[in-house]
Amino acid sequence: MRRLALVVVVAFLSLILYSHVSYGSYTVTNLNTTVTLLANTSAEVTEVLTVQVSNQSVQQYTTDRAALNLTLEEWQSLIGPTLTQHIINPEKGVFNFRFLPGALVKEANGGRAYLLMSYYVLNVTSISRLQPREFLYTFRPSTFNFEHGVSGEVLPSNTTLTIVLPSGSSITSIYPIPDAPASGITNNYANVSRASWFFGEPLSKFELTFTITESLQTEVLKFFSGVYAYLGIFSFIIIALFILLFIIYAYVKASR
Repeated sequence: MRRLALVVVVAFLSLILYSHVSYGSYTVTNLNTTVTLLANTSAEVTEVLTVQVSNQSVQQYTTDRAALNLTLEEWQSLIGPTLTQHIINPEKGVFNFRFLPGALVKEANGGRAYLLMSYYVLNVTSISRLQPREFLYTFRPSTFNFEHGVSGEVLPSNTTLTIVLPSGSSITSIYPIPDAPASGITNNYANVSRASWFFGEPLSKFELTFTITESLQTEVLKFFSGVYAYLGIFSFIIIALFILLFIIYAYVKASR
């Protein structure tokens, strides 16, 4: 009976030890999500998770990082639910996804590592034309995939959300008021190219609209790109024909 009890205890301790070594002790201490909006309504997303690794799990993290065959799902089972894409398009998904677990920075209580995720998301903004060369962009809050609280979606603790606007943008509305830049509200966010919100900010009524005015050169290039997309190589033939007719016309007129 005593031998049976001893076997059970040894097996139980072995199971605990094996479980500890396999899964390690990783704690996410910070999340930074940066959304770089593009003029074609898509976005490039970069997310950096700061992970604290306990002394007992330093070797395990090094092993996990070296195991190049580990899938994202397996890393999620090690890190927890914070390791996920926080900007998504439910209908389109994400593409060009990359996940890079960083090297461990040794500390007295274990170590610290940075996990990097980068990916692209389609249709993060919608677009409408205000003037021939002026366009209004509206951010889609439905692409957020953060924590859901009682009053709706909210930025969880130790989380920073940063949105970077396309070059030449002018903000027309923004809510909630960004935590950074703190001085932006005094001049109605003129010349502000990026805004950040810290943990605890409610996202259920998030609003961000901005305008972009295209240059005349861009409008002309878009026109010819559209012609080429519709007519293909025949567009060059048509353009060449117009140029030839213009030269003939100019020559005839000059000869008179």
